[in-house]
Amino acid sequence: MHVVGVGALNVDRMYVVERFAAPGEEVRVLRSEQSAGGSAANTIAGLARLGVSTAFVGAVGRDAEGDFLVDELRREGVDTGCVARVDAPTGVVVALVDSKGERCLYVHPGANDEVSLSDSCRAYVMDAEIVHMSSFVGERGFELQRELCDALAGRVSFAPGMLYARDRCLVELRDFIAASRVVFVNESELFHLTGNRGRRGAEMLVELGAGMVAVTRGADGCTVVWEDDGVREVSVPAVSTEVVDTTGAGDAFAAGFLYGLLRELSPEACAALGNFVASRCISRLGARNGLPDEDEALEFLESQGFL
Repeated sequence: MHVVGVGALNVDRMYVVERFAAPGEEVRVLRSEQSAGGSAANTIAGLARLGVSTAFVGAVGRDAEGDFLVDELRREGVDTGCVARVDAPTGVVVALVDSKGERCLYVHPGANDEVSLSDSCRAYVMDAEIVHMSSFVGERGFELQRELCDALAGRVSFAPGMLYARDRCLVELRDFIAASRVVFVNESELFHLTGNRGRRGAEMLVELGAGMVAVTRGADGCTVVWEDDGVREVSVPAVSTEVVDTTGAGDAFAAGFLYGLLRELSPEACAALGNFVASRCISRLGARNGLPDEDEALEFLESQGFL
């Protein structure tokens, strides 16, 4: 098994609006759509579409929404044997997307607060080449992830998201960072974690043990910082595209980047592919609808001279 994801599973209920409402104001909904979500799950789905062998650890309810999320992962080719069915409603995220593609999210964790790991699934996780983790709202999921980090040194891919970056201090996340082969953050998340937005913030995470830190910067592309006989840095421009919805952009970037790592490509190539996959994601509504397949990824890498 190449990559296992550990994180929340949510149904994303998206509403496209003209603009975000002020308090007490009514704003028209232009379009609505339901899709499968969860940050780590989006990344795992992206990797599966790129041809990587994947599995997922999480929890959903014994309801239609849970069936939907499991079926969507299976449709992508993700092994769902470690997705538990529990007596709680499946997690839901209500997402508002404005005319610029910006979004705001409202999270009801539901079944995600009941996540657990059987002995057989724990052994399955320990065999993974990379274990990709993203945030849980509740303590149970957080503690499960932290426990796994103790045995996964150098094999964790960690995307804390704003939830962990804002609500967890750096001391609480030290075990995650020290075990990480790569940490994925945007500039705002990096600032919340370290008090720095630029290279110094990424260096702080490398000093805590991260193999490399990939900082996404939206339309300005991304920067990767790592240790190799001194701190190294490379910045890669974004791939130009029409922005429809930024939901899942960071998750898509992580999928492309991890695909590059699995192919033992350079940090620059990994970052470039991450930008490409993210550009495809944001060109469609929803976190997974625009994700490319492996042939498209390889064609992009070849066109950029990385293959």
